[in-house]
Amino acid sequence: MLHLGLIGQAIAASRSPSLHMMLGELNKLPVDYQLQVPEDDTAESFNAKLAEIRALGFVGTNVTFPYKQIAIDSADEVNDAVKKVGASNTLLLKDGKVCAFNTDYTGFIRGYKGRVGDLPAGKVLMIGAGGVGRAIGFALFEVGATEVLVTDLSERSAQSLVDAINEAGYKARVVAKEDVASSAAEADGLVNCTPVGHLKTPGMPLAAELIKGQKWAFDAVYTPMDTEFLIEANKKGLQIVSGFDLFFYQGIDAFEIFTGQEITDVKPVWDQFREKYDVVSSLI
Repeated sequence: MLHLGLIGQAIAASRSPSLHMMLGELNKLPVDYQLQVPEDDTAESFNAKLAEIRALGFVGTNVTFPYKQIAIDSADEVNDAVKKVGASNTLLLKDGKVCAFNTDYTGFIRGYKGRVGDLPAGKVLMIGAGGVGRAIGFALFEVGATEVLVTDLSERSAQSLVDAINEAGYKARVVAKEDVASSAAEADGLVNCTPVGHLKTPGMPLAAELIKGQKWAFDAVYTPMDTEFLIEANKKGLQIVSGFDLFFYQGIDAFEIFTGQEITDVKPVWDQFREKYDVVSSLI
């Protein structure tokens, strides 16, 4: 049995167990994927939970809020994506070592290419500079971004991400609240990395009238799949990349890391998962 997990808080509704166990079934691998909730949001509680599952023989674990930065400190090895982003959402537990990866980074790249092909991302306005925003902010340059314009309710968070991107040799700048409209007008792509649009926090991260003339849009929210933001973007003729794309491909990448087995044909997995778990979208 391949024991896998997800460490995080407020994860009861996660679809990760379903995805990984389906991948196991399709690839004839016995997989058991269990949610792991530490006592609190401290590094000590995270490390205690990690030590517990390692002692139980877990092969790997995904990591989500609020432990993506904390997870790096537990790792013996980190890959290039983790070094760039400063966060990890996937830990391989093998040969007595903890190896850290970031499949939000690689998953976005696969999801973007799967939706819009070779279209360069160009100049991108990104709303939200938190955990997933950092991964997407760097991944954008792997799909042809020329500059990322970052806005966030926390100017400190936005500046931190912009500084990290610029220090890595890419191009980014902070966008103040009053300059969002003009930045949207010059952008080729629009990215939402805030919770706005989720079932629990409905709404639009960007005024509808500012969505016009861009080429593509991405929303990290995937509950619902068809957010108000993506519906509006689709209506205006933008190509869209959904939060479910990100969830799906980061899961595929994590499974490949955990098992060492490449998933060469993802379409059967996509079709079966959407059908079995009633993942409905009118846009994708």
